[in-house]
Amino acid sequence: MSLTQYKKKRDFTKTKEPKAVKRTSTKKRLFVIQKHYATRLHFDFRLELNGVLKSWAVPKGLSKSTKDKRLAIQTEDHPIGYAKYEGTIPKGQYGAGKVIQWDIGEYFNTKIDDKGKEVSLRKCFKEGYIEIYLKGKRYKGPYALFHFKEKNWLLIKMNETKLKARYEKLGVKYPYAK
Repeated sequence: MSLTQYKKKRDFTKTKEPKAVKRTSTKKRLFVIQKHYATRLHFDFRLELNGVLKSWAVPKGLSKSTKDKRLAIQTEDHPIGYAKYEGTIPKGQYGAGKVIQWDIGEYFNTKIDDKGKEVSLRKCFKEGYIEIYLKGKRYKGPYALFHFKEKNWLLIKMNETKLKARYEKLGVKYPYAK
């Protein structure tokens, strides 16, 4: 988890984006969705993990329907301070355009193994399959990210009823009820 790429892509004398500072994660895991009016409008989806924000560009934004699959293109890690960033990245700079905070909140790891134990997020990320529960203002509920090719992931809204059933089958209380 490095901020090297983030630093290389920015000239901090020209942009007001947060400087690349890694910090220790807190107990609450932060997620943020930013609407980004860059060359093409897209949404940046970010999850706090190990002191940085793991980041994906989602061209169509997150869906609230379990029927939709969204392409999520992994980008460089961002500093946690970026979660609160809103502003305009100047022309000529990487990611030039307006950035607004679309949603922010905490998320929970919902991935459990066959014994009902939580699988670490670091392991989930490394294996290319992440299950989380978002608790924000606009987005609430279970989502999954599947890595399938190079920087490409699929982002889907999971069926909460099926997720609850999986927990119950393993004798584990589902802690994320609405």
